[in-house]
Amino acid sequence: MIICFERRMSSGADRKAGRQLTPMALGYRLSCQCRNIFNRECLAGGNQVFEVEGRRGKLIMSRTVHFLLPALAAACFSPGAFAQPVTTNYALVTTIPVPGGLAGYDINWVDPANSRYYLADRTATKGTGRIDVVDTQTMKLVATIPQTKTEIGFTGTVPNPSPGCSASGPNGVVAIPQLHQLYVGDGDSTVKVVDTNANAVVAVIPTGGKCRADELAYDAADHIIAIANDQESPPFITFISTDTQSVLGRYTYPAAQTGNGLEQPVWNPKNDRFYVSVPANASTQGGIDVINPLTMQVERTIPTQCSPAGLVLTANQRLMTSCGQSFDAISGNSLGVTASAQADQLWYNPGDNYFYFGYFNGNFGPFTGQGVAVVDNSNNQLLTFIPASTHSLAVDPNTNRIFIPVTGSGIQVWAQH
Repeated sequence: MIICFERRMSSGADRKAGRQLTPMALGYRLSCQCRNIFNRECLAGGNQVFEVEGRRGKLIMSRTVHFLLPALAAACFSPGAFAQPVTTNYALVTTIPVPGGLAGYDINWVDPANSRYYLADRTATKGTGRIDVVDTQTMKLVATIPQTKTEIGFTGTVPNPSPGCSASGPNGVVAIPQLHQLYVGDGDSTVKVVDTNANAVVAVIPTGGKCRADELAYDAADHIIAIANDQESPPFITFISTDTQSVLGRYTYPAAQTGNGLEQPVWNPKNDRFYVSVPANASTQGGIDVINPLTMQVERTIPTQCSPAGLVLTANQRLMTSCGQSFDAISGNSLGVTASAQADQLWYNPGDNYFYFGYFNGNFGPFTGQGVAVVDNSNNQLLTFIPASTHSLAVDPNTNRIFIPVTGSGIQVWAQH
């Protein structure tokens, strides 16, 4: 039996007085589901030390809690205590057209601080790849990068130079709002740095490969980008300093990973580690590698029951994979599997506490086919299905609007109604 404390609002008087208080007095309440994603820790019944973490810091206490178990067990396991399946309806708000239509594309990113959505748009031809820029408030296309043919651009859609080696781009995108920059993986094995004020590429960083530079993540503590060179033989992770815009080093995977690739990395501010999705190979079902950004070495691997691609981390330290299995990021313990949830790019939206899986293929209620699966972070429950066929997407936490690129259509914007 697990007892959970969930943070709620409280006054600042106790903080100023520096009082040592119980979790309830500090503004935590007992919860069966621990829905709050920002400040939540759980403790097991018994006489033991436990830790509660909130915005005031950590409170470490020792107390006997077994006397709470019968009442909590009755409350938490009584019929209806957990969330029941709900119908969450979404409607298409608008479709944002892009110049020349939407052909090939890859990763999306939302920068909520600046109300911007970015799409890695490969277009249909060589040398015309671009970043499409959308204002998330007006839902209008405001720029494409590059803005002219004479500026530095992206590779666009090109033939593979060899089997299993893509040279098309752009690919992965990550925004660094405080620097007013985007870092973008491109098909020529470079990372291109975009000034989001000027809407222009201002630096090109070679990663030393022959194939594309793909998905990436940013370490805000050490100012390091980790990007997957997923189709090299063997694949490797490149580490780049955002201070000097130069390569710091790389971690090369065993030859067994050749042909199986690498997928989405994320950075965890709690332990200053990168987590990288590693798809299945001949000897494993896949896993999540935990990498020290300073030593650039894998410290441990969290084994998965499925082959992961997309990966996201929530504020309550839940890692969710694109194949539906979630983990505690610190312990590595599995938190369960959501059936039918699958994606290439996976997005977590703190605005509604939902996961959005960018590729669903199956049946859900009246829906059959491909689209976006919506999963509640509080209980791993599949809520509904958005009938928009895509492999990637992003969600704005300020408005809870879902931006979904659809080939031949444009950038669709969906919202609850």
